[in-house]
Amino acid sequence: MNLEIAYEWLYRVALTVLGGSLFFSLFRSIRGPRIADRIVAVNMVGTQITIIIAILTFMMGEGYLADVALIYTMLSFLAVVLLTKVYLGVYREHHEKKQQEETENA
Repeated sequence: MNLEIAYEWLYRVALTVLGGSLFFSLFRSIRGPRIADRIVAVNMVGTQITIIIAILTFMMGEGYLADVALIYTMLSFLAVVLLTKVYLGVYREHHEKKQQEETENA
């Protein structure tokens, strides 16, 4: 009985810490300072939410939540890959424009 209470307390503490960390990751994904930092923060948010869902799976004893966590992980991964592709395209375009201006000015 005491072990169950200890695990319940541990899960609640872990969820509280993850909730606070999630807040700071969301703040970093909005504020930046660079786009690369924002992409990493979005990836962290996805990972933290997956961990929260996994902890809730144990707490609630609902097996379907593990499937939800897996699906959410796949969607989060695809979102980060898409954001990275867009960022690289914008970076290359900006870099090529900058090089073109330098050659015209020289």
